[in-house]
Amino acid sequence: MGHIFASIELSNPRKPELRPMSIRALADTGALMLCLPEHIALQLDLQTESLREVTVADGRSMNVPYVGPVKVSFENRICFVGALVLGDEALLGAVQMEDMDLLLSPSRQSIVVNPSSPNIPHARVK
Repeated sequence: MGHIFASIELSNPRKPELRPMSIRALADTGALMLCLPEHIALQLDLQTESLREVTVADGRSMNVPYVGPVKVSFENRICFVGALVLGDEALLGAVQMEDMDLLLSPSRQSIVVNPSSPNIPHARVK
């Protein structure tokens, strides 16, 4: 299976005068957090809330800015999250996909709105 990308829109809810950015993000169900390259965080004028220690794929640990809030939109879904600033491409994590009730469609190589709840995101809470 190849990489699956999603076309998402990002905006800064603290600065509604700034235009949203439409970007292509790698969907990664093995990652939890939204990760953004520095140039996107700068374009959206996202405030650094703190530093977070992360461990990257090669085992190195580093401190990276944690920014937010970020409004993430996909089709008729939205969520508000914080984001880690690192890397050279945006990464959409499992938390955002769960929050918006999105599914991976490997046969279509795409992200889709859950067809069982096409109008309102569903969350299982027990």
